Formats: sequence, C-alpha cells, structure tokens
Amino acid sequence: MKKTKKVYVYQGFERFWHWNQALLIILLALTGFEIHSSYTLFGFETAVSIHNKAAWALIILIVFAIFWHFTTGEWKQYIPTTKNLQAQVEFYLFGIFRNAPHPTKKTLISKLNPLQRLVYLGLKILFIPVMVVSGLVYMFYRYPQGDSMEITNIESLELVAVIHTFGAFMLMAFVIVHLYLITTGQTLTSNLKAMITGWEELEDEEEDDPKNNETIKSEEA
Repeated sequence: MKKTKKVYVYQGFERFWHWNQALLIILLALTGFEIHSSYTLFGFETAVSIHNKAAWALIILIVFAIFWHFTTGEWKQYIPTTKNLQAQVEFYLFGIFRNAPHPTKKTLISKLNPLQRLVYLGLKILFIPVMVVSGLVYMFYRYPQGDSMEITNIESLELVAVIHTFGAFMLMAFVIVHLYLITTGQTLTSNLKAMITGWEELEDEEEDDPKNNETIKSEEA
C-alpha cells in the first residue's frame, strides 16, 4: 500500500477564483437561458440585468486570474503533454469502472493529468474568450454615442447569438462532466474537500525517489 501525505495543493486565491467562477458561470447559464425564453425564473428584465452584471464580474475575475497565473507560474500547469494521454483516456472510459490504478500521479507541480491539461487549456484560450467576446458584442450592439444611438458594424446578431449559445452549452457540458469527475478521487468527497480546504492526500514522492530507495537498500545491506 502506497504511503500518502497531506499537501497544501490549492492556494487561497485559487480556491476563491475556482468557486466564484463556478457560481458566476451557473448564474450566467440560468439567466442566459431565461433570456432565450427557455423558462421563467427571474423575469426577463431582471434576468438581463443579472446576466450583464455577472458577465462583468466574470471578466474582472478572469483578469485577476490571468495576473495570478502568470505571477505565480501556475500557467505551466496547462502546458499540454502527450505522455500518458492515451492511458488517461482509457482510464476514464474503462479503467475507472474496474478500479484500475490511476495512470498519472498528482503532485504539487503537476496538478492536472494530460487530458485535464488539454480540456482546461481549451477552455481558457478558446471557449471562455469566445463567450466573453461574443457576449460583449451582443451587449454593445447598441450603445450611446453623443446624442445619437450608434450600431456596431454588424448586419445581424444571429450568428453572434448562435456562437454564444453554443459556447454556453459546451460550458454546461463541461460543468456536468466536472461534477461527475469530482467524485472519482480517493473517496467520494476527497476532491471536493481539497478544493474547499486546499489540502489533499497525495502519494509520498519520497517513496518513489530512486535515490531514496538506493539509500534504504544500502542501509539494509
């Protein structure tokens, strides 16, 4: 049985950013789909107001998150790698249902497995920027210019709306999969607790250190 030790994996701002981003995305989804007349919850005008305010809050949060990632070096967590990528996909498709061992080991400097790196990188450089840009175009389609009302040089917002809605569905699909994967840690709630407290039980790296093993063998000899 492998030894584990408690490690402070997720810093304070990281947890603050994670939970607030999740809440804002859910709030944006609730109000956004109501704006599309999928249901009635807040009322149309209230939903629009909440949606716009939540959008600005998310943009501000993203700016701070980008600054934090680059000043702490955490952006390196998202550098894609093909090492163990196929094994990771096979684990999620089959191995996880057979209680197979995890093909990658989480460490303080490598918190994400190869598949997570690709998915999160795609979210950060593709889906979320597309959502932000399309949302801003939609928001500023009409804006005051002096005493008149100017319109951005776009013939129709239909394509923008389709792109924005498609991005919303993709984000919701990610949230659903993410919620499921939260339960696949060492215990049903271990991943959730780690993102709340910052502390997580990880395999003891010293146990797998070849130098450490050589020292143990020489001492036994």
